[in-house]
Amino acid sequence: MWACPDQIQAETPHENRDVLVGVYAVTGSASGMGHMVAQKLCDAGHTVIGVDIKQADIVADLSTVEGRRAAANRVLESSRARLDGAVLAAGLGPGPAGNRSRLIAQVNYFGVVDLLNAWRTALASATRAKVVVFSSNSTTTTPAVPARTVRAFLADDADKAVRSVRLFGTNASTILYAASKIAVSRWVRREAVRPEWAGAGIRLNALAPGAIMTPLLEEQLSMPKQAGAIRSFPIPMGGFGDAGQLADWALFMLSDAADFLCGSVVFVDGGSDAYFRADDWPRTVPMHRVLHYLKRFRHFSASGPTIASR
Repeated sequence: MWACPDQIQAETPHENRDVLVGVYAVTGSASGMGHMVAQKLCDAGHTVIGVDIKQADIVADLSTVEGRRAAANRVLESSRARLDGAVLAAGLGPGPAGNRSRLIAQVNYFGVVDLLNAWRTALASATRAKVVVFSSNSTTTTPAVPARTVRAFLADDADKAVRSVRLFGTNASTILYAASKIAVSRWVRREAVRPEWAGAGIRLNALAPGAIMTPLLEEQLSMPKQAGAIRSFPIPMGGFGDAGQLADWALFMLSDAADFLCGSVVFVDGGSDAYFRADDWPRTVPMHRVLHYLKRFRHFSASGPTIASR
């Protein structure tokens, strides 16, 4: 377990519930925003099971099926198959390496979906469990992301997703990064309202940071081509975000104050999304979607809420 001061012993992770301590899995716990989330959870007295490719309670390579399976199983063992929450912060950004697109696809999308599907029952075993998935403001600020790439992710076809961006050449990993974050955000919104998640008391939401000063951003700033684009990117508030502040947002989304938060994507990006897309959201339901909207409305009315008040 994460080295927390006065941490609950691993042998009895769910005892002493009267002090509102919990057990949380955090991927990407070795650095950046994931590290700050893990540290702040520890400081609040919670037990944290960190997952990363190095320097973590559970060392695993989330870019492989075997690594994801091992990580999922070891978290379940460490938590005794009960989790009060999870933060999925592991991720890879664009880069020049030849296999970067494949790694982005595996870690950014399947490193979230596969783990959460494996942990769903453990999350349902807790009371009012909450999950925060790290998305990105690249979902709305990166132009020309092919719809077919997003569809390939949602169809669990990583190879097809990678092939679909090859025509972008040296920019392929940038486009695939945005597509992976769009896909995982849509997955969150689709799954969050299902009986298997909301109906089980699990609040599933996403946090979409902008340019936050982390090792990932530092790596991008070390590449002249990417550095120029990053530094010239419009951020109305100016500068770069702070990883600790993003961690505070994640902790809020794990707290009791977020009990009514379900299927939301929260942007914390210094205003970049609003700068580019101010009039794109909220949007009215277009006429060609009214029939689908009414069907969804009636289906909910007939079946009732997916969750009893908890």
